[in-house]
Amino acid sequence: MTKRVFVFIFICFSLIYAEEGMWLMSQIKDLDLENKGFVISADSIYHPEKASLHHAIVWLGGCSASFVSPDGLLLTNHHCAYSPLQRASAQDSMNYITNGFLAHGREQEIPAPGGYAYVLTEIEDVSKEVIKSARFASDLTQRENMMKKKCWEIVLETEDNREDIHCKVVKLFEGNEYRKYVYTKYHDVRIVYAPPASIGKYGGDIDNWMWPRHTGDFTFLRVYQGPDSTAAKYSPENIPLYTDSWLRVSTEDLSDGDPAFIIGFPGVTTRYRTADDLYYTLHKTYIPLIKSFKELLQIMDDVTQVNPEAEIRLINLHAGVNNVMKKFQGNVDGMLKTDFIENKRAEEVALQHFVEFDKKINKRYGDVLQNISDMFSERDEFYVNDEILKKFGRYSGLLYDLADYAYYVAGERAKPEPDRDPDFTEKRVKEFIERIPFRYLSFYEPYDKRVLIRSLEYAKSSSDDFYLFPLPDDPAAWVESAYRNTKLKDPEYIKKLFSMRASQIEKIDDPIVQLAVSLYAPKFEKKERLRDWDARMNDLRLRYMKLLALYKDKRVYPDATGTMRFTYGTVKGYTPFDAVWYKPFTTLSGMINKNTDIPPFDVPEALADLQVNGNLGDWIDPELQDVPSCFLMTGDITGGNSGSAVMNRHGQLIGLAFDGNYEAMTSDWQFQKDIQRTIAVDIRYVLFITQKYAKAQWILDEMGL
Repeated sequence: MTKRVFVFIFICFSLIYAEEGMWLMSQIKDLDLENKGFVISADSIYHPEKASLHHAIVWLGGCSASFVSPDGLLLTNHHCAYSPLQRASAQDSMNYITNGFLAHGREQEIPAPGGYAYVLTEIEDVSKEVIKSARFASDLTQRENMMKKKCWEIVLETEDNREDIHCKVVKLFEGNEYRKYVYTKYHDVRIVYAPPASIGKYGGDIDNWMWPRHTGDFTFLRVYQGPDSTAAKYSPENIPLYTDSWLRVSTEDLSDGDPAFIIGFPGVTTRYRTADDLYYTLHKTYIPLIKSFKELLQIMDDVTQVNPEAEIRLINLHAGVNNVMKKFQGNVDGMLKTDFIENKRAEEVALQHFVEFDKKINKRYGDVLQNISDMFSERDEFYVNDEILKKFGRYSGLLYDLADYAYYVAGERAKPEPDRDPDFTEKRVKEFIERIPFRYLSFYEPYDKRVLIRSLEYAKSSSDDFYLFPLPDDPAAWVESAYRNTKLKDPEYIKKLFSMRASQIEKIDDPIVQLAVSLYAPKFEKKERLRDWDARMNDLRLRYMKLLALYKDKRVYPDATGTMRFTYGTVKGYTPFDAVWYKPFTTLSGMINKNTDIPPFDVPEALADLQVNGNLGDWIDPELQDVPSCFLMTGDITGGNSGSAVMNRHGQLIGLAFDGNYEAMTSDWQFQKDIQRTIAVDIRYVLFITQKYAKAQWILDEMGL
């Protein structure tokens, strides 16, 4: 990095940009929180060497959670517990999602199948080590591979083949920095209390991403450890995890305008991308995937009408697909209605003028925007064929997906280690194999067959035969025969595939296995081509990021990477469109007023009776004169933040983030101060439901209430 670029980045980091940003924990000290109404100090929120609030925040592998008692009691969103609830339902022939689950004491808490809890123990800057590893690379592709391999070396050395340690190294600022995150991985997570869907998913997919919201989106879990205090796998002998870092519940009133902050694990954002990136994503990712997701949802709806068992098996997949589809649709609506891409291009015209004004900057960065545009033109040449191959994966059925991965693993093992995929590691393969039985708890054969038929028909309908593999004349008949004759329905048989050599798998007389084998070559060619494309694009994005640091006069924060971040704001409503103001709070009365007695607006009779009888306990807000349900705040979040603790000026728990608002769905690409809001379930509603509806006072007692 040139001295001038470094100076400009330093200046950018020393400026304040209110309420925008998913900040690194090390950046909190520079945010001047005291002048924004916070009493808690930055060191009390995060300190790398001392006890601080961040130790109470837990990653669930895709969602966030927090300890709310010293005995490992976790609080997260109901939808974050969907997978373990679905799997437990399939195991027990129950429906814990629709009916809910309550343990009346720790001895009744049930395993959360496939659930893990990750507690962050260390963050380290490993930028020099990673970047230095590629100093002798002959080209950009080799450079990218060498840095990826160095990242994995750091991961595996840190984990030291231990099952209780999980490590990840993430790229920040498009590769200008790298951070290592180390976690203790707890394998024994149990379900304590999950409200029924009529509370935990009230409003369903209709209300998803919308305001006003009345969803009791919460679930209590518990983390267990071995009797010797190790992060052991499930055993009846295990004991609750003791932690001295847990969140206390606020005893103060929460009002419009109060400051609040969030710590969680936001997934992925792409805020430092160009208009061409936006255009390609809109037309080649969002719009086609919305169409594809609608087809998948229709297939799920068809098979669940025939057999109620299918609903339990597919409920988590259905919710996940619906959630992502609506998010993508919100992005499409937001981009098209607001001239989003055109405005981005106008910004880039101004940026190019800035570049051309300075000869030194022009020499270094003058070609960046055009080169990025050319990269997407190159990608377009292979789009049709790549889409055919993309159809064969997770959404073409469990059996094909597992066979495909098993053959990939065998293929990588056959290569000399320097030639292997830089993302391939035996430890991650072992972890994958251990999770195979959990995946079969979501397996429903009629759905599996339908989606594989869909993939084959899609490939068959293509007019371009480049990349195509031998296809059956009648995909439906072929799939019916394949599922009659395959052994892949047995999880133990699948596990055996992962111990075989590629040559052994190639000889297996199984049509689904042979389909995976026949697709390996075109998939491998695609992966290698995209690896080269990604390496060149990553270099351009790194240069673009450095250019923005020169151009923009505001604080720089990295895109979200699924690692712990801090965001802050205030409790505040917003105007979604002309002459409308959305208040920042919803209430129990508002929930009941939506009642139709038909899911997803079916208020439980016992809950309605509590309101009719005035049996609301101590949870009435003095200003609302009602039990608060959900609230809005201006914090900056994205997927992965679900379940994140929302805390007040003192660092006390006031709610759980669970959603964003539809009007700001393009937030992964830009922050919109006036309309972007975080939707959170109010902690008072969580406690009201737990105490009065579920009659689980013992949980509140454990929380110190």
